[in-house]
Amino acid sequence: MAATKRPEDVASVDVYTAKGLLSVGHRYLDVRMVEEFNKSHVENALNIPYMFITEEGRVKNPEFLTQISSILKKQDHLVVGCNSGGRSLKACVDLLNEGFQHVTNMEGGYSAWVDSGLAHDKPTEDLKVSCKFRP
Repeated sequence: MAATKRPEDVASVDVYTAKGLLSVGHRYLDVRMVEEFNKSHVENALNIPYMFITEEGRVKNPEFLTQISSILKKQDHLVVGCNSGGRSLKACVDLLNEGFQHVTNMEGGYSAWVDSGLAHDKPTEDLKVSCKFRP
């Protein structure tokens, strides 16, 4: 059995490299909460939240890997992003340990995507508010 993957085993790229990967067929997996995703997101992104807000605070989505496996294959090439890079790194570790082979973390998350001017669907000021969204 392969060794358990850790955060340092995850390949991370900047937003420009991520955009390039998406342009050659990688899928973008947005692991932010639905409320964050609905405000604005990378075009053609899939949204499966890694965390939920509950009365106890943030909790990991217990169905995360099941939901991923229902729509993606382990050989799919994925770019994983969240708001700033924390949740997506954890999600990448879980995906690698689940047997997904081509998983890349987008450093800086959607905030960096917006800061880099890659979100063309709304004025940057509007996006800055929504990408900093905290319930």
